[in-house]
Amino acid sequence: MLRLLMSIVCLLACLASPALARVAGPVDGWQRAGESRDLADIRRTGQLRVLVNQSRHSSGVIRDEVVGIEYIRLRAFVRYLNRGGSQAITLKVIPKPKDQLLAALQRGEGDLVAPGELLDARGHSGVVRSQPVQRAVPMVLVTRQGSRVYRQFDELSGRALVLASGSAARIELARINQTLLKRGQAPIALEWVDASLAIEDVLELVHAGVYPATIVELPIAERWAKVLPRLRIDRAMQLGEVRDANWFFRGEAKTLQARADRFLAEYRPPADQDAAFLRHYRRLSKVHYPLDRLGRQRLEKVRPTLQHHAQNLELDWLDLAAIAFKESTLNPAAISPGGAIGLMQVTPATARGMGVGDPRHLDSNVLASARYLSSLRRDHFASPRLNERERMAFMLAAYNMGPQRVQTLRAEARRRGLNPDQWFFQVERVALEQMGLGVASYVSSINKYYVAYARERFLLENPANRQAGR
Repeated sequence: MLRLLMSIVCLLACLASPALARVAGPVDGWQRAGESRDLADIRRTGQLRVLVNQSRHSSGVIRDEVVGIEYIRLRAFVRYLNRGGSQAITLKVIPKPKDQLLAALQRGEGDLVAPGELLDARGHSGVVRSQPVQRAVPMVLVTRQGSRVYRQFDELSGRALVLASGSAARIELARINQTLLKRGQAPIALEWVDASLAIEDVLELVHAGVYPATIVELPIAERWAKVLPRLRIDRAMQLGEVRDANWFFRGEAKTLQARADRFLAEYRPPADQDAAFLRHYRRLSKVHYPLDRLGRQRLEKVRPTLQHHAQNLELDWLDLAAIAFKESTLNPAAISPGGAIGLMQVTPATARGMGVGDPRHLDSNVLASARYLSSLRRDHFASPRLNERERMAFMLAAYNMGPQRVQTLRAEARRRGLNPDQWFFQVERVALEQMGLGVASYVSSINKYYVAYARERFLLENPANRQAGR
C-alpha cells in the first residue's frame, strides 16, 4: 500500500502538467491566433513576431537597456535580416509562459520561438528546430551556500526540489523517481511554481533560503550567480545528458529557418552583453528569508492584527504580512526618512484619507493600509478578468506609485499587444522599460515574500502545530 501511495505521489509530482501548477496564471484568450508566415510575408508586413519565454533573463529590457540574453541575440538577427533589404523589419517580442510557446507557434501567433532555455518540442507536430543557439547545455543542481552538498541525485530521495514552470528537467526527474520507487525509496518531491515566478525568481528564492534547491541550465545559473553571490552551483550534479538549445519554427517557414540557421552559425555574442544586466541587478536589493527566528517572532506578534483586518476587508492576511516585511521587516516602530510610519509604513495623510487615527498605533497602521488596498481593489481593479494574484500585483503597484500611473501602463501594454490584465512579464515589461526596476522590484519582492509565507500557511495560522512538530 505504501509503495502504491508513493507511486501516485510520484506520478502527480513528476508528470503533472505545469499548466496545472500555474493556477495563478492568466487566461490567454485575449490574444487572437494568426496565420503561418515565411520570410517574404514578414518582409511585406515589416514585422518579425517572436514568441519568447516570459522571463527577464531571456527578454528583459530596463530603461531601454537590454538585459535579456535572448533579446540581444534576436536584435542581432533582425539586423542580419535587414542587410540589403528593401524594407526594414522590426522586432515584436511576444512574452508567454514557457510551456505555452510551441502551442502558440502552432496557432500562428508568432513567426518563431526563442525560449532562452532548453525546450522539448516532442508532441508538437509541424514544429522544427534551428541550428543550435548554444551547444551541449547541461542542467545542474543549484543550492545555497552552506547547505548540504549532494553527490548524486539519489541522495535527494524524499527531499524537495523546486522547478520553474516548463522546466526541461521534468522528464529526467520522472525517470529518477521511477528508479527510486522501484528500490522502495521515497521520490524526489517536486514543487512547481506558478506563472508569477520565472527561473530568475526561483534562483533568488534559493539564494534567500526560501527554496532549498532547483535545477537550471548551467549558463543561466552562472549568469545569475554573478548578482546572487550566495548561490552554489553543483556542477558535478548534472542531470541527464547535455542538450542543445534551439529556436523553433513552423515547418512551412523554410526560408526564415534557413536564414536563422546561417545567422546562428555566424553569430558571436558581444563581449559586453552582460554589462547592463550587471549594472542594474548588482545594486538591486535582494529578497531575504522572512521566516528566520526573528521573523517568526515578529510575525506571531502582529498576526492577530493582520488577520483581523484582512478578514474584515476580504484580503489575504499573508499579503498584508508580505507588505509589512517589505516595508518594515515587521517592525511596528519603524519610521522612514520620508515620514512613513509603522509596520505598513503608512503616512499620516494616508491614514486620514482612510478615516483612521494615529498611524503610530499598530491597529490603526494596519487598518489604514488594509483600507487603502481594499479601496484600490474596489475602485480600480475589480474586473473579473483579473485573477487574484494578478489583481494583487496591480494593487501593489498602485500602492507603490498610485493607481493612475498603473492604468497608464496598462493602456500602453494594450497598445503594444501585451496583456493589460497581467502584471507579471506583461504590464511589468512596460514598467521596466519606462521606469526602471523600482515598482517592478517592489511588486516582485512582495510576491516572493507571499510565496515564502504561503508555503507555510498551515503552520503560521496554527502555531500550536508548529510547536508540537518540533
